[in-house]
Amino acid sequence: MINSPGTDRELLTKKAYATDEALATRQHIHDQYTVPPVDFLNWVLDRIVWTGDESVLDVGLGSGTYLEPVRRRVPNGSIFGADLSAGMAQRAASKGVAHLIANGDVQALPFPSNTFDVVLANHMLYHVPDVEKALSELRRVLKPSGTLIAATNSQFNMPEFDQLMRRVFSQIGVTGIEVENFISPPARNFTLEDAPTKLSHHFRAVARFDLPSALVFPNKQPVIDYFASMKALREPLLPSRVIWDEFMEKLSEQVNRLITHFGELVVNKLIGVVIGTDAGGFAKEYLEQLNKSGLR
Repeated sequence: MINSPGTDRELLTKKAYATDEALATRQHIHDQYTVPPVDFLNWVLDRIVWTGDESVLDVGLGSGTYLEPVRRRVPNGSIFGADLSAGMAQRAASKGVAHLIANGDVQALPFPSNTFDVVLANHMLYHVPDVEKALSELRRVLKPSGTLIAATNSQFNMPEFDQLMRRVFSQIGVTGIEVENFISPPARNFTLEDAPTKLSHHFRAVARFDLPSALVFPNKQPVIDYFASMKALREPLLPSRVIWDEFMEKLSEQVNRLITHFGELVVNKLIGVVIGTDAGGFAKEYLEQLNKSGLR
């Protein structure tokens, strides 16, 4: 098995997420072209009930897109953050919303045990080499009644992009395992399908929420911009005889043909959230009944 660029710490911190530029490009495209329109950040946070005084940790917070929505929910609480990328941590800290943002690794968090009511780990656990270790750390820093919120992608997310890439490589004349390695997500060790099982190793109660939607592109440029933003993660997986510029040129041709023929390019999305808790949140009453009955 090849090493995945999606869990290469040097590549992630020095290239893919050294700044928030590439990530912001993808977020903007999702915001502008998703049908039906959805406020994804608020949808994620609304999967639990907030009291307004929680202590919250956002791990892998990137540029801090969740900070303001969290602040609105915890006007009397406290907000902390951590990111492996020093550049991202500095960008998030510059927003002035969190009490403290650390340059830290989810596999060894720089926070005491039993500290937080809510921990966010959104769209980042698939970048972690040892997910079990990360989940153990996330559980450690949560209070006994605390809740973990982890957004992630389905393994079936955006299948039309997979087919598009296969068409591109077919045009170039490349097939086989190298193509499939390129097409597979650069980070594939925490999908919406396997995340509930992984959380169940650390939490007594786990819930999964799905959010299906689609990207609808009326012209090729946002598609090209989307793929270009993933260069740091995708280029290392290119088949040996293919260079990035050639791939992008053929991609542009294929997207242009599809949109010319169909009038638009529709890319189906499936993303969602998994939530874990030992005693609180959505499972509080159920777990209390289990405790009373002795069925722990």
